[in-house]
Amino acid sequence: MVLKLHAANRVGGGGSVVAMVLSAKRIPFTFISTPIQPKTPGLLAMQPFGKVPIIVQEDGFRLYESRAICMYLQKKYPDQGIDLGPADASDLRAQALFDQGLFIEATNFHPAVYRLIEEIIFKPFSGRGQDRQMLAELLHNFDSVLDAYEMVLAKQKYIGGDKLTIVDYFHLAHAPLLARICGIHIMTKPERPNVCRWWKEVVNLPQYRELLEQDGLASRKSYP
Repeated sequence: MVLKLHAANRVGGGGSVVAMVLSAKRIPFTFISTPIQPKTPGLLAMQPFGKVPIIVQEDGFRLYESRAICMYLQKKYPDQGIDLGPADASDLRAQALFDQGLFIEATNFHPAVYRLIEEIIFKPFSGRGQDRQMLAELLHNFDSVLDAYEMVLAKQKYIGGDKLTIVDYFHLAHAPLLARICGIHIMTKPERPNVCRWWKEVVNLPQYRELLEQDGLASRKSYP
């Protein structure tokens, strides 16, 4: 019996990020496509808020929230697959930079990009009209976030320091949809060369390219 990943079967969202980290860490898993509507008693029993992703380990241990899951996987399997933790977990400053990156993504990047995706994709999909003035404001706000990212990435290679970490993977939840589905190439503007350099590396990570080739999530019972 291997770890189970309950998530939506799409390239995007927290479930995709967890699947990528599982692959990077070479952790076998069974993918279970789990719709969140309707919010069934079974889903609510696993996740009180009725959301995915959720992982369930062989011994029944259950965990939800994509960032918490990825941090747990890195700490549980630090030497397996790719090390996606801070440069030196015993170094207080390296850990602090890693933690800083976590909060930068969660409190600045994610809210800004999610509101954009909501306005451009989710609202029309649910039959609501797009608000052009709101869209312009959201794009301006996200531009400001990326201007700050340019300053961060001028001084370090990645968002959590000078080493690739799960912090960089977290950015793949929604931002790639802007270019891939919406044709908005805000992440690769030439006036932000450091963001452009970083983003081109992140969207070409093999774990993300694999999801694109599969057009969704799939179980991995073993790795070559």
